[in-house]
Amino acid sequence: MSLTPALFGQLAQAMGIFVLVCALITGLAVTFKWSWRYRMVGATLFSVVLVVGLFSLSFEPITRSSIEGAVPFKLVYDRFGPNATIAVAPTITPEQLEATLKQASSNLFSSGRNAQGESQLTIYARTIVHPREGISKPLYLGRVKRSLNLRNDPNIEVDIFTDKFAELSSYSLPTKEIAI
Repeated sequence: MSLTPALFGQLAQAMGIFVLVCALITGLAVTFKWSWRYRMVGATLFSVVLVVGLFSLSFEPITRSSIEGAVPFKLVYDRFGPNATIAVAPTITPEQLEATLKQASSNLFSSGRNAQGESQLTIYARTIVHPREGISKPLYLGRVKRSLNLRNDPNIEVDIFTDKFAELSSYSLPTKEIAI
């Protein structure tokens, strides 16, 4: 089952009906001074909080997309503005990087981002290489640009820096997958 805004709307409606039933029972409990009336007040108010949360998720749910071929990444820079950076393993291929950038652009989209005068969200992908002992160098392998306003942006631009992949292949990489 997919978590969509419509599903959260239906859940909010169902919980709203439950709140009305709880409020009716609470009213009866208070009127007749039943011993468990204060428990019903708490249960009713907690149910109201749940309805408000479900209703707010009906606008934009918190979901993560999964794109086939994408590899795990870590978010290393994001100040909720128009730019972000992710870290990937140095053993990534250009095809995997393209899928990973698409997944990151979907997962990091938020309508509440501060545009700072820009119309697009730009996400860079980088890895760390070690040219020689004790030296680390960040290597930017690609970027994706997407709209800051449209969740399903049809004009996503994915740029893979092939020259950086050529540079990446010149470094001796570990045979095991390393943590990013």
